[in-house]
Amino acid sequence: MKSTLNSVSVALLTIGAACSLTAHAAATAPAATAPAFDSSSVSGLGARNIGSARMSGRISAIAARQEDDGKVTLFVGAASGGVWKSEDGGTSYRPVFDREPVQSIGAITLDPTNPRVVWVGTGESWVRNSVSVGDGIYKSVDGGQTWQHMGLPNSERITRILVHPKNGDLVYACVPGKLWSDSTERGLYRTTDGGKSWSLVLKGGNASTGCSAVTMDPSNPDVLLAGLWDFRRKGWTFRSGGDGPEATSGSGMFRSTDGGKTWSEMTDATNKGLPAKPWGRVEVVVAPSNASTVYAAIENVKSALYASEDGGKTWERRDDSRNMVWRPFYFQRLVVDPTNDKRLFKMNLQVIVSEDGGRSFSNAAGGSHADWHDVWINPKNPKHLIGGDDGGMWYSYDGGSRWWKGDNLPVSQFYHVSVDDQDPYRVYGGLQDNSSWVGDSAYPGGITNDRWENLYGGDGFWVFADPSDPDFVYAEYQGGNIARINRKTLQGRAIQPAAGYQEKLRFNWNTPIHLSPNERGTLYVGAQFLFRSRDHGDTWDRISPDLTTNDPSKQRQEESGGITVDNSSAEMHTTIYSISESPKNGQVIWVGTDDGNLQLTRDGGKTWNNVVGNIKGLPKASWVSWVEASRHAEGTAYAAFDRHTFGDLGAYVYRTTDFGKTWTALIQPSTPGVRGYAHVVREDVGNPSLLFVGTEFGLFTSVDGGQ
Repeated sequence: MKSTLNSVSVALLTIGAACSLTAHAAATAPAATAPAFDSSSVSGLGARNIGSARMSGRISAIAARQEDDGKVTLFVGAASGGVWKSEDGGTSYRPVFDREPVQSIGAITLDPTNPRVVWVGTGESWVRNSVSVGDGIYKSVDGGQTWQHMGLPNSERITRILVHPKNGDLVYACVPGKLWSDSTERGLYRTTDGGKSWSLVLKGGNASTGCSAVTMDPSNPDVLLAGLWDFRRKGWTFRSGGDGPEATSGSGMFRSTDGGKTWSEMTDATNKGLPAKPWGRVEVVVAPSNASTVYAAIENVKSALYASEDGGKTWERRDDSRNMVWRPFYFQRLVVDPTNDKRLFKMNLQVIVSEDGGRSFSNAAGGSHADWHDVWINPKNPKHLIGGDDGGMWYSYDGGSRWWKGDNLPVSQFYHVSVDDQDPYRVYGGLQDNSSWVGDSAYPGGITNDRWENLYGGDGFWVFADPSDPDFVYAEYQGGNIARINRKTLQGRAIQPAAGYQEKLRFNWNTPIHLSPNERGTLYVGAQFLFRSRDHGDTWDRISPDLTTNDPSKQRQEESGGITVDNSSAEMHTTIYSISESPKNGQVIWVGTDDGNLQLTRDGGKTWNNVVGNIKGLPKASWVSWVEASRHAEGTAYAAFDRHTFGDLGAYVYRTTDFGKTWTALIQPSTPGVRGYAHVVREDVGNPSLLFVGTEFGLFTSVDGGQ
C-alpha cells in the first residue's frame, strides 16, 4: 500500500512520526474498522518550511512588466523550485506553481496582448548533470492563480516562448528536448489556437537536435530567427555539438520570413561572416529597438559573439573573451537593452555588458553570486535590472554597477540533508553551488534567515554532525573534497583520502560520506575504493579493491564536452555512490556504484561479493542511487536504482532479507501512483513496515513494507 506527498523535505521526520501512529492504529484496531490509508491520509500533513531564503538557489527564467502605476509584476522560474510571482518588483513573492506535477522551469513569457495571460515552459534548459525535467507547456489566464497544461508532454525541457505582439493565440515554443536520450518531440513548435494544438515547424536533422533559441523581428513578426542545437548527456560524458570539435553536428541557425512556415539555413556559405561548421549551442536575438541589429553567440572551435547590422544577411565576429565563450551549454543567454541596440548583456560565470554593440565587454556582476542565467531590463527605465543566477535574485538600479540580493526566495537545491541529536534537532545540508549549511528545526518566533549558518564552500553535498563531538561537522564539496570543521571557529581541515603514487582516485561529483552507526569517530568515503577512518579522518584505511566495473570507456572525462571541452568532476564515473554499514553488525557493509555494482562485505571489508546479478528484471549498469542496511534485521537491506541517465525515468526499488541472495521488487516503473526516478529509500527507525521513497517528483510512503 503506497501513498504520495508532493515534495521531499526535512519534514520526512514529522511525517514518519505521524505515519508510525497511523500504522500502529491500523495494526491494533479491529479489522472491520481499520482506517483506510492512502494519499489522502497523509496529504494533510504537509511539509513545514524551515527555510532558508538566505542562500536561495538557481534561477532559470525571468519575465516582468512595469505596470501603469509604476510597480513591476515579476515572474521567476527556478531550476527545481517552480514559479514565483511578485507584484512589487521583488519585495515579496508567493509561489504560484506548487500544485503542478513538475517544478523545473525553463521559460516564462507574458502575453503582450493580455496582461492576465502567462506562459510557462517546464524543464530547465541549462543542462548540467543534476538538471531536473519538465512535462510540457502551461498557460494561465488569470495572472498565475491557476494553470492549464497545454501540451508538448514529452518535450522534457523548453528554453524560450514567443507570443505574437498582436495575436495572443499565435505562440512559438522552443524545445531543446530530452537530455539523456533520443526523441522526436524537439525543435520549434507553433500554435495558432492558443495552445490547443501544436505543429512542429522547425526540426533538427537527427533525434538529438532541438531548438536552442528563437527571436522575432520587432517590426515584422513574420520574420523569425532560430537556433538548433545537437546535444546529449550520459552519466560519464557530455557533448554539445558532435562527439568532438570536428565531429558532425546537427546544430545551426535558420531564418523564416513567413511566420515559421518555411525556413532557410544561415551558414558561412550563404551569410558572409558566419563561422564554418560544426557548431554547438546557438543563441540568437534581434534587438527590440532596431530590427537590423542581430546578435548570435555561436559555439564552435573558435566560439565568439557575432553581430549583424543588416538583419542577419552578413555578420561580423566580435567578442570572444572568457565570459563570452566559457561553458556554452550552461551560459548562452543574450539580452539586448530594449531601448538601445548597442547595449547587450551576456550571461556567464559573471554577467558582462557591452555598450558598443558587442565589440568589447566589461564585468557587470557587481559583487553578485555567480553563474548567471537571465536578466530583465526595464524598458521604461533601462538602468533598472533584475537578474537571476545560481545564488538567487539580484536587483540593480544603476545599470548593473551594483546589485542588491533578494533574501526572500527559498528555492535552495539540497543534495542531501541530515540531523543531529540535539533538542530541538538541527538540520544539515549541502546545496547546489551554494555551500554547506546548518539551521534550526524549530526556534522561538520562527526560523529566520539568520538562524542558518554557512559551514563550507563549493557545491555542498553531504554534511554530518560528528556524533562524538557536537562542535565538529563533516562536510564536502564536489569531487569528494571532505573536511572536518569546527562549528565555533569554522576552521576546516581537509581530510580527503590521498591517492597513491601515480594513482588516480575517482571521486564522484556527489561523493558519499557515511558515518558508522556502531562506532563513534568512524566514517567512510568512497572513490573506486572504499576508505574507512576510525580517527575522525586523520588517517584512512583502504578496505576494498576497486568495487566498480572499472570500464575505461567511461573514464574519458578529459574528452567530455563535445565541441568545447568541459572537464569537471561532474562526469566522473565508475565510482562508489552509496555506502551503508549495518546498524546490527558493523562487519556488514553495503556499497553501490554509479555503474551498476551492488557490493557486500560481511567481514568488515576483507572479502566482497557483487550481488547485483541476483536482482531479477533490473537492467544492467543501473546507477545505485541508494543502498541502506536495515535497522531491524541484519540480513535485510534496501536498494534504489536510477536509470534517468539512460532516458528511463522510472523508479526501481528492491529489498533483500537474505544478504542479497534474493530480492523483492518494491517499486517498478509500472507501479501505480509512483512518479519519477528514485533517489532514496529509507526504513523507519521504529517500524520496519513503514518505508519512505524519495523520487524526482515526490515523497512516497508505505505502511505495509512495500506490499
